[in-house]
Amino acid sequence: MRTLIAAVTLATTAALGSTASAAPTAPTHSISSYAVPQTVAAPDAIETCALSSLPAEAGDTLDLIHSGGPFPYEQDGTVFQNREGILPDESSGYYHEYTVITPGSPDRGARRLVGGGPETEPDHVYYTSDHYSSFCEVDENS
Repeated sequence: MRTLIAAVTLATTAALGSTASAAPTAPTHSISSYAVPQTVAAPDAIETCALSSLPAEAGDTLDLIHSGGPFPYEQDGTVFQNREGILPDESSGYYHEYTVITPGSPDRGARRLVGGGPETEPDHVYYTSDHYSSFCEVDENS
């Protein structure tokens, strides 16, 4: 019987033109050689801040947003790109930025409100006092 199996194996190998052995071999790679998806941490939750806890100028800016302006700076109302990735990920054009005037500052300063959604009635409003390094979501009712 072994002679018959050996003869069939030899004949098959010769017919296929292969000099390899008839026994299949195991793959030489291991599972560790495959890329394993890494878990990406979600941005930290954005804290809520009461409008009453912010500088009075933030309330003034919010009033201008709701009335559609006019705004004190040309950049007010422009699209905010969220390059820092701190705010929730939304489509381009969702966020708009507005200056919160800093008394005594010779320029626009670092304070901003960023509205998300419709320009005059944003779904979300975020405040930053440090030019986009951190944000809180404004609770307009407190």
